[in-house]
Amino acid sequence: METTPVVQLQQVTKRIGSKTIVDGLSFAVKPGEVFGFLGPNGAGKTTTIRMMVGLMAITNGEVLIQGHSVKTRFEQAMLHVGAIVENPEFYGFMTGYQNLVHFARMMPNVTKERIDEVVRLVKLENRIMDKVKTYSLGMRQRLGVAQAILHRPSVLVLDEPTNGLDPEGIRELRDYLRRLAAEEGLAVIVSSHLLSEMELMCDRVAIIQNGRLLDVRSFKEAPSETEDVEVRFEVDRPDAALELLGEANRAKTEGSELVVWLPNRREATAELNARFVSAGIRVYGIRTLTKTLEEQFLEVTGGNRIV
Repeated sequence: METTPVVQLQQVTKRIGSKTIVDGLSFAVKPGEVFGFLGPNGAGKTTTIRMMVGLMAITNGEVLIQGHSVKTRFEQAMLHVGAIVENPEFYGFMTGYQNLVHFARMMPNVTKERIDEVVRLVKLENRIMDKVKTYSLGMRQRLGVAQAILHRPSVLVLDEPTNGLDPEGIRELRDYLRRLAAEEGLAVIVSSHLLSEMELMCDRVAIIQNGRLLDVRSFKEAPSETEDVEVRFEVDRPDAALELLGEANRAKTEGSELVVWLPNRREATAELNARFVSAGIRVYGIRTLTKTLEEQFLEVTGGNRIV
């Protein structure tokens, strides 16, 4: 049985004057899932996130958090939400731990044990007693995630969380978010313009353009068996291999490789390899290529790059 979604957007629309910023967005996010939100600048990502966390009014449609409407049951819905919509802000003259204690006082039932638990989750044990003004940007982001999950939310919403981070900080944040989704059962929603990081971090991504949902792509699902995939055979005689195929397959040569599009079945690749070997064509390597997130994004958006 499919897990009940934590977050559901149902035909969410935002209009400002005569301009439609977000147009009928619908998707759902499940517990334990890292869900990416992709789109060119001005596509409506931040506007959608602001509506999800109650920072901007919804013109039409509905956002449900654990079944509670953000429009009509705002307080109940927000009890299940942790969010960092802008850069996390803290009191620099206080330690990381003092900041967390300060935020914990604003929330019900956050114990000292829970504070210690989130500190361990984001790996700040060695620096939590240092003043925040001594923290790097990456450490501030980790402290922000700790603060956002203090009250055990069902969903963590992060708008461009990797902005300003160096490669090591980005990798650390990615690992923390994956761990939180797995260990806390959190639904994590992340918007970003870094396509390569989204591909590594997310289970699924929603691609929007001009405020409309173009597609939702999963990284866990393999291509359908009815879908052709690109397979590259490194061979000693690529021209002979191409001639052997005849008109039966879409194929071409590139240097020492024969590039052929085959049905997405392991047997199809094995059968073609056997044909080459039987014909005396040496096969040195076989690679099956799938489209990167960037290629999929450009395909869906018609070449509209994220800048």
